[in-house]
Amino acid sequence: MSGEGIRWRSITAVWWRNFHFYRHSWYLNVLPNFFEPLLYLLALGLGLGWYVREIHGIAYVVYLTPALIMMATINGASFEATWNIYVRMNRDRRYDAILTTPVNEHEIVCGELLWAITRATLYGLAFLIVAALFGLVTSLTVLWLLPLIPLTGYLLATIGMSYAMWIPTMDLFGFYWTCFMTPMFLLSDTFFPIADRLPSWAVAIAQVTPILHCVQLARAASLGTWHPKLIGDIAYILLAIPLLHWLAARLFVRRLHRPAR
Repeated sequence: MSGEGIRWRSITAVWWRNFHFYRHSWYLNVLPNFFEPLLYLLALGLGLGWYVREIHGIAYVVYLTPALIMMATINGASFEATWNIYVRMNRDRRYDAILTTPVNEHEIVCGELLWAITRATLYGLAFLIVAALFGLVTSLTVLWLLPLIPLTGYLLATIGMSYAMWIPTMDLFGFYWTCFMTPMFLLSDTFFPIADRLPSWAVAIAQVTPILHCVQLARAASLGTWHPKLIGDIAYILLAIPLLHWLAARLFVRRLHRPAR
């Protein structure tokens, strides 16, 4: 491991390399990550929303929109931090090549996470703009989503990278999406208030997961509502990010220097 510190120039060099490749295939990445939540908005917000008109006095499509903004953000960060980083590490051996330059391991981690945050922010802001054009976000407090979107991307990118660096084979990504991400998204106040319908033990489990806190903050920003419980959501995100960044970096370095089999 290099004994050097972390330099911003090296971080941006890793970021720029990813951007250079992405700009040639961006349309292939945008389609699944951006249009999945858009399809949810059309099918559930406008379709199911015709039958379920309101939740707590809020039009269902308006209630749904903040969660789908978070979904677009999470998709952008998670796909980048799981599949793409795994392939660069194990298939392309790209990081071995980068280490022959002055860039060290922790700068690679920071550069990769910064790129995942960038993609998450692009998708989240794009969906926010679409929602605004449809008149689904009207309060000026929606501007609080501008810092929340990249923070959400950062949080989910560290989780995705940690998992990608922990699993021995990419076949296990199916468990990440099916057994972790999907249930977490469905039970994070996305489609209905979980406290209204689920038992207290299920709500307590959901409170431990990250997406619920992101969705609650996004909905409060979109609707212009505030309550003291949101302080806990903010604290969760700000405390979890450095801890998960440390874990992702530790697993990345261990995987990078693992003897070849």
